[in-house]
Amino acid sequence: MEVITSDGVNIGTVDDLGDDQIRLAKNTSPDGVHHFVPLDWVDHVDAQVHLKRKAPEVQAVW
Repeated sequence: MEVITSDGVNIGTVDDLGDDQIRLAKNTSPDGVHHFVPLDWVDHVDAQVHLKRKAPEVQAVW
């Protein structure tokens, strides 16, 4: 499932779901590394995971 920021940027694909975070697949991340997104950043889920935060804000914590 794709993960989309509030400004419409695809930041990767869900690889795994933990208790409080989503792990992004390293083969779909911009730099080829696993990254983690806190579940409290999720706005809603439909065919994609939509985040409440914009791409620069998400990538700043990587």
